[in-house]
Amino acid sequence: MTKPYESIIASVDQSVATVRLNRPDLHNAFNETMIAELGHAFDTLGADPAVRVIVLTGAGESFCAGADLNWMKKVAGYTPKQNLADAQTLHDMLWKVRSCPKAVIARVNGSAIGGGLGLVAAADMAFALDTAVFSFSEVRLGLIPAVISPFVIQKIGAAQASELFLTAERFGAARAKAIALINDLGNADQVDGEISEKIRLLMQAAPGAIAEAKKLIQEVLGSELESAGKITAEKIAARRASPEGQEGIVAFLTKRKPNWVS
Repeated sequence: MTKPYESIIASVDQSVATVRLNRPDLHNAFNETMIAELGHAFDTLGADPAVRVIVLTGAGESFCAGADLNWMKKVAGYTPKQNLADAQTLHDMLWKVRSCPKAVIARVNGSAIGGGLGLVAAADMAFALDTAVFSFSEVRLGLIPAVISPFVIQKIGAAQASELFLTAERFGAARAKAIALINDLGNADQVDGEISEKIRLLMQAAPGAIAEAKKLIQEVLGSELESAGKITAEKIAARRASPEGQEGIVAFLTKRKPNWVS
């Protein structure tokens, strides 16, 4: 079964759904269409009793490169109200991934940058190719990783987030495993083998128990993650409209250094 989408591919095979980001020529970068389609796909698959596990991955060489350039251009001209609504939609999509009643496994097939790391962190578990590269690159654009931050900080902790959010440094899959951003790494065959084993184990669990166990984790942690959406959406909306945010986006789009880089 294949869902008709423009920027993703969703299919189901023997109770395992695969959601594939499908903009390989743009390194699977987010735009408003992809965000909406991901939200719809996780709503639909989460409600499908035939689906037990969802594997999230990317087409081509990248997992997700963050925000699409054309989307960034459009966002730069948004009104404050549009800006806030756009950011809230991104949070809502990530929350749908996190709160999906089915087990969600991210297969990180290549680079995961900026907002793409929100998807990695929102998944229940993640396995990456050993060649994958990661970066929270937002501060180099005068922005902050606001909307993804509740998901990421819950996953890796404040200490690791402080270093990686502030430096925007690139790091490899070994570091990602060391900080618990991903569960394991390896070549393609090894990653697929690990995912197959996790699926085998998940298929032995009661579907309702999986859903309730996922709820339990969030209830134990508290309600901060869901309620943080309003705060983080407001913060990224403000940064997008700030002088630094505008300068960073323009510098990136025009391929020059922003004015805070000597």
